[in-house]
Amino acid sequence: MPEYLTPGVYVEETSFRSRSIEGVATSTFGMAGLTRYGPVPYVMTPPGGNSPVVMVPTPTLVTSFTEFERAFGSLGEVGSLPDKRNYLAYAARAFFANGGRRLYVSRVFPFATVAGPNNTTLIDVPKNFAELPLAQAGTLRARWPGLAGKESAVWVKFARSKNVFSGALRGLLPGAVVEVYTDTTVPKDDADPDPTKFRVVGQLTPTTLGFYKDDGTVEAVPAGVVGAFHLTVTLNVRWGDRVDSYSALELDPEALSDRSIAKALRAVDPSDDQALLWFDPGAAPATPAALVNALLPLKDEKTAAFLGMPDDAADGSPLAAKDLEGRKSDPDDPAMVATGLGALAEVEDIAIVALPDAVRFADPTEATEYLIQHCEAPRAYRIGIVDPPKESSISEVRAFRGRFDTSHAALYYPWIEIVDPTARPEPGAPPAVLELPPSGFAAGIYARSDIARGVHKAPANEVVYGVKRFTQNVTFDRQSVLNPEGINALRFFEGRANRVWGARTMSSDPEWKYVNVRRLFLFLEHSIDRSTQWAVFEPNNERLWANIRQSVEDFLVTVWRTGALMGTKPEEAFFVRCDRTTMTQNDLDNGRMICLIGVAPTYPAEFVIFRIGQWTADSQQS
Repeated sequence: MPEYLTPGVYVEETSFRSRSIEGVATSTFGMAGLTRYGPVPYVMTPPGGNSPVVMVPTPTLVTSFTEFERAFGSLGEVGSLPDKRNYLAYAARAFFANGGRRLYVSRVFPFATVAGPNNTTLIDVPKNFAELPLAQAGTLRARWPGLAGKESAVWVKFARSKNVFSGALRGLLPGAVVEVYTDTTVPKDDADPDPTKFRVVGQLTPTTLGFYKDDGTVEAVPAGVVGAFHLTVTLNVRWGDRVDSYSALELDPEALSDRSIAKALRAVDPSDDQALLWFDPGAAPATPAALVNALLPLKDEKTAAFLGMPDDAADGSPLAAKDLEGRKSDPDDPAMVATGLGALAEVEDIAIVALPDAVRFADPTEATEYLIQHCEAPRAYRIGIVDPPKESSISEVRAFRGRFDTSHAALYYPWIEIVDPTARPEPGAPPAVLELPPSGFAAGIYARSDIARGVHKAPANEVVYGVKRFTQNVTFDRQSVLNPEGINALRFFEGRANRVWGARTMSSDPEWKYVNVRRLFLFLEHSIDRSTQWAVFEPNNERLWANIRQSVEDFLVTVWRTGALMGTKPEEAFFVRCDRTTMTQNDLDNGRMICLIGVAPTYPAEFVIFRIGQWTADSQQS
């Protein structure tokens, strides 16, 4: 208790209520796989740095498909396997089109690697990253590996300040580059710069600026007119898919301004997290005059140059199922960062996971097993959406389903045909189509159902948006074979559109055969886990037990009122026990507090049955 040593009045705050439990989000989606470009974990030593820095060790959050395209590229081809379709990008597009709002992407790239210190494996950065050498004035480099390096054009523009100075320099910082003229005629903006007229601003006195001389000293501003000079660097991916422009850059890499080309276009922690380009000034930064001379060939869009990349390093080695699983990070080695599903495991908010790239393999069993193991991991609190192999018949998808038994995953069949958004058909020709796995569509429906109704509502009997047709016509009789085996059908109903017509997990345990029941329990477990951490190391006595009981009961009452639990009153919907009946003295002696919670979930009305019979008009009912 507090100490009271000096006489006086003491005012203290206290609480007379139990701590509340907040429900966690259940609609956040996570995927790992190939993309055209974008953030991926790797280790580099930045210019001027003495130690390696881990680049983007966590997955990237996007909240729209526009954000996804900017961060990871368009729907174009990826990979070096025979199947180059960009399944992850199409899944992201389908997710947002069907109501999804939050998506974490863990980009997988089969890097070429080299041996690093401490028995680690590091990415061979020179082999996998595009670059544009600027003579002896530095190098423009891609921040991430991938096809963007071969498809990104770079050009520059030189801009002169409209403000000219005569005598004193104002509004400039040391390191700024200016042009000096002997008369008052300032060249037009489109005139080529004359590097012989460049001067670098330096600090002459504490209150006065001057110009650096060749010996490193600073001299006063000579007579004449001075105009500030800036640079704009523009990066264009595939000539219009993405255009990034960085304006008002200072030419001197060592300028104090944050707009210095070396600071604004830096590799580590730039102002634009999704930047694709960075400027490497090299060991000895070039003078502004040398940098301008090197950039003059790129002075407009017509003379743009592409970032180069060796042909044999366009995609690294072919993707393998083990790449999708990735690895966990090593707390003792900062160079061993998490990748693939291992990186998604570090994001607590994710509740739904998929691997659209699993269908690239002739047999997706191995990749699917990695997905299931990821979802079944302790404290993962997530469910996986499994895609069937491409072009599967009903017999083949049943054989595929028979290889797994888990309540933490659901399988949807068949594949989905959409109009190809990248194709430009000839006038009068039928639109081009392509076939996609259903995981992205299903994840969007999970999110839409959660937001509209709640996690207790089965994500079924919901319209699938963005569909031309399903690749297989699953009829009533065909689903009678699929549904008992835990294969959720996607079906077309005349006048009711394309719908998800199943809500079963891949489990043989009847207690966990429904997706919404499994997800409801994951929601309850995760919410209670996250909101009761305050109880750890509290005195393990009746007061703590009562607080825990009250917190959990208040939370479950709220859940019951949403319709997630059975019963006409809370006592029928759940029970919470935390007292001497749930703990032995041995438990107390070993620091264990055990709370027993039972809930009665609502099951979906999967079979709605109406029994109809005849009765006569003069019959009387008792």
